[in-house]
Amino acid sequence: MSDSINKLKNIFRDFPTVGQRTAGRFVYYLVKLPEAKIDELTNAIQELKNNVKLCQMCFNPYEESSGRPTSTELCQICLDSRRDKKLLCIIEKEADLLSIESTRKFNGLYFILGGTIAMMRKEDISKLRIEELKKRIVNSNFSEIIVALNPTPEGRATSSLIEREIKSIIPSPAFKITHLARGIPVGGELEYADEETLESAFEGRK
Repeated sequence: MSDSINKLKNIFRDFPTVGQRTAGRFVYYLVKLPEAKIDELTNAIQELKNNVKLCQMCFNPYEESSGRPTSTELCQICLDSRRDKKLLCIIEKEADLLSIESTRKFNGLYFILGGTIAMMRKEDISKLRIEELKKRIVNSNFSEIIVALNPTPEGRATSSLIEREIKSIIPSPAFKITHLARGIPVGGELEYADEETLESAFEGRK
């Protein structure tokens, strides 16, 4: 197998949920594409890198445009004056934000943690935005923080870690720390939950 094929396969294997066989299928699919399609793909990736930034408050990706304020590095949600600045929802990944927004039942702010801990490994904990979250909480005036992580073993362990870290900086917080109700099946993921299930989970949080 050529070095070029192996190199690209290894890159694809770093993608979430992509194993060796799937990575190979991607590479061989690209091999058969006409040059114009390859150019289209590489240009789209370059545009993504050049135009899409991470919000400095919630880490939600946003695209720079001519209609945006030039002095801010915030996404549209954080810039929206109609959002409830007293509510903060902590989620694992960007897809969870999109799922929650589709319900139109939550009008607060978000914080994307960037993952969950797996088997309490130190290298996983260091990848999470725990310090950024603590700074966000200290510099804000929230009345409620919703920990909306997936009801998986990793999600539950991460939720416990978040609560400990919050209480380490604010031993007696003036805000509530709540969790989504068990409308979402144990082991399920917010990304794949339907709107009614998510709505029920938010309304029943405690």
